[in-house]
Amino acid sequence: MMAKFRLSCAMAALLWCSAGTPAHAVTAEVARACNALVAKAFPPRQVGNPAAGSAKGNAKAQREYFTQCVANGGKMDGDPPPGEEKK
Repeated sequence: MMAKFRLSCAMAALLWCSAGTPAHAVTAEVARACNALVAKAFPPRQVGNPAAGSAKGNAKAQREYFTQCVANGGKMDGDPPPGEEKK
C-alpha cells in the first residue's frame, strides 16, 4: 500500500514538473556543432584527460556557452565565451 502511494506521488510530481514548459528537441547536428564550439572555446588543461578540467572558464561557463549555442541553432559569433574579455 505504501509503495503504491509513493509511486503515485512520484509520478504526479514528475507530471506536474514536466507540464510547465515544453521540451524542445535538439538535433544531433546542432549538438555536435555546439560540442565542437565548446571544445574550441574551453580547451582542456591536459589533452586526453577530461578530469584535468578546462584551461579557460569553469563548468558553469561551459554549460552557459553550450545553452547559448543551442539557442542560436549551433552558430556562435566571434564573441568570447562568458566570463572572458576580448583581447
